[in-house]
Amino acid sequence: MDNKINYKHLHYFRTIAKEGSIAAASEILKLAPQTLSGQLSQLESDFGRLLFKREGRKLKLTPFGQQVFDYTDAMFSIADELSYFLNTDQLVERNIFRVGVSSSIHKLIVFNLLQPAYNKTPNLHLICKTGETERQLNELRSHKLDLIITDRLKVIDDITTFQLKEVLSSGISLFAAPSIATKLRNKGLPDSLQDAVLLANARNAVYFERLIAWLAKRNIHMRIGAEIDDSALIKIFGAHGMGVFAAPTMIADEVCRQYQVEQLLEIDSVQDKIYALYKDISNASPWIDEICLSGTT
Repeated sequence: MDNKINYKHLHYFRTIAKEGSIAAASEILKLAPQTLSGQLSQLESDFGRLLFKREGRKLKLTPFGQQVFDYTDAMFSIADELSYFLNTDQLVERNIFRVGVSSSIHKLIVFNLLQPAYNKTPNLHLICKTGETERQLNELRSHKLDLIITDRLKVIDDITTFQLKEVLSSGISLFAAPSIATKLRNKGLPDSLQDAVLLANARNAVYFERLIAWLAKRNIHMRIGAEIDDSALIKIFGAHGMGVFAAPTMIADEVCRQYQVEQLLEIDSVQDKIYALYKDISNASPWIDEICLSGTT
């Protein structure tokens, strides 16, 4: 397959896919159906794969065609936005703030940390991406992100090349579905946690290692039932009785209310710490400063 991509053909392909037929697409593109059909055949020849299969009078994307469409639609959607931006009579400077967030951090905490940036700039355009800190570090290095909010310092090899600020620290609590919570209380906490199922965010989280050490000091061994590196998903598993999970004590009321679980124990000696990570020089410095200052108050 030729590595060169014909963007004109891709534009035609996208229109055909959206309209469902060559005839409908030809009216929009102002091209003869025969011309459009020939361009589509050329694109399929370039790719060496069929993009559509015919169902009656309609064209339906093949699995390969669907993948190509997803990339093509995303690419041209951004181009459409750029065209609108360049041609509008109301060109305004957008205050764009790009933030990466570790998926293991509870979303309410993230909201509370980011809120001060909005207080400083009400028309702020926030782009917030959740994911793995390891991957987001590359985006921070290449200035595709302005800030990372993370609880995963252990995965950062070159931490000295970044500015680091602790923005939150909270003891943790253990939670479980009501049926499990009642049984554990009746047997006597914390000893009743012996052999109970523990849902872990990730073994490389600092607080998790400290929690295991806290349990070991009391000769308690919990069975790891799952490792779920997503703060919302792990709570859903816990809410459905799949095991005990940990979350910062500072949001215990919200966790209990939202997921219909019960708080088992507060463990103040095990701290969950969250950090802001950023480069020395950033256009987003005013908003980063607000987040760092508010996180320590």
